[in-house]
Amino acid sequence: MRRQDGADRAKAPRRRVRPALARLRGASVDAFALWRRRLLFLAGGVCVGLAAVLMAKLADAAQDGFRRMLGLSPLLVLVLAPAGFALCAHLARTVFPNAQGSGIPQVIAARHTRDAGLRHALVSLKVAGGKIAVMTLGLLCGGSIGREGPTVQVGAAIMAAVGRLTPERLPGLMLAGGAAGVAAAFNTPLAGIVFGIEELGRAYESRSSGLVIAAIVAAGLTSLLLIGNYTYFGSTQAVLPPGRAWIAVPAIGLAGGLCGGLFSRIVILFARGVPGRAGALIARRPVAFAALCGLGVALCGLASGGTVYGTGYEEARAILHGDAPAALDFAPLKFLATVLSSISGIPGGLFAPSLAVGAGLGAGLHGLFADVPVGALVLIGMVSYLTGVLQAPITSFVIVTEMTQDHALVIPLMVAALAADAASKLVCRGGLYHALAEIILARSDVAKSDPSAPDPARSA
Repeated sequence: MRRQDGADRAKAPRRRVRPALARLRGASVDAFALWRRRLLFLAGGVCVGLAAVLMAKLADAAQDGFRRMLGLSPLLVLVLAPAGFALCAHLARTVFPNAQGSGIPQVIAARHTRDAGLRHALVSLKVAGGKIAVMTLGLLCGGSIGREGPTVQVGAAIMAAVGRLTPERLPGLMLAGGAAGVAAAFNTPLAGIVFGIEELGRAYESRSSGLVIAAIVAAGLTSLLLIGNYTYFGSTQAVLPPGRAWIAVPAIGLAGGLCGGLFSRIVILFARGVPGRAGALIARRPVAFAALCGLGVALCGLASGGTVYGTGYEEARAILHGDAPAALDFAPLKFLATVLSSISGIPGGLFAPSLAVGAGLGAGLHGLFADVPVGALVLIGMVSYLTGVLQAPITSFVIVTEMTQDHALVIPLMVAALAADAASKLVCRGGLYHALAEIILARSDVAKSDPSAPDPARSA
């Protein structure tokens, strides 16, 4: 009996050690898996940064190529733009469905849907590759489009591919990828964070904050290493004198908000479908409609002397720094060219063209506010019009402040953003991107209930 008790006492420590070793091994495995996921997420952020740099280089090369072609004859655009728009619309509808437009509504819809098939269709790597290729083609044909919005969809697609290992974190990863895309495209990390909170994730999850910041840091460092540190529009020292000059802030804010709201309302109208025979004809002949839009952009370009093609970055920068005066017709023609590009169904973003329209709007009102530096009016116009389009006032003034490093105007820009947001809501009740995302989700629901309905993946 004593021998049995002694044997039990000898085995007791072993019984206690084995569960402890098992727990230790389990903890080691969990820690390894956690760090492996974190490294993959950081690698995804690096890939987003690489994609942003690639898209910037391709956009610059495409616009340079377009200018070279116009150097042979400005009238070439009358053929180049309609044919190019038609080809882009065809590719975006048939080869790369869901590559149309800016791509931000697709990311918002992908974050909100529970349909894994729809989510993959909206933010797959195939869509990302098509987005880059067809967007570049659109700029090569003179489209008034930007690359920053598409970078959001590409960033979300990259992080979604990484997130297949952790499907429960997929919405947060897409949010992180989209925010990192904005940060890397503009070299504005703070604006990337704000954009992720205000626009992509209005119901923001606190547990996603680490993913967002890590992805932005990885993408931003990648961009810095490849192209160096830079300020998107260059540093400015514009100031707003106290007194009467402050009248310009709410005045331009209201004007920019109304114009931006009008832009959004037009785009949403065409996305939902224009009523009547015109809408039915557009639905039956979307590629022909894209060609007609391309012809309209070409005519706007010829009327402006070639200033409204492309992103508008060079023109906005020149206006901001006083290198070239803004023609009075620049803002309305750029507005019209961007509307036509947006409703045509070709891939392309709105950030850069909207900033260009806002720059032209602010500079065009200099005659009414002669005692205000034109640089201050331009920045106020940028924030006001961008806010009117996005209805995201915090993102708008943060991104413009960070792009110019002009902190002296932070308060006036905040006031202008608030005025513009209120004015925009008078014209267009819902934010542009969220309204377009709701259209995507609604069409998906219709397609599920009615198999004969048009495929939402092929809807403009």
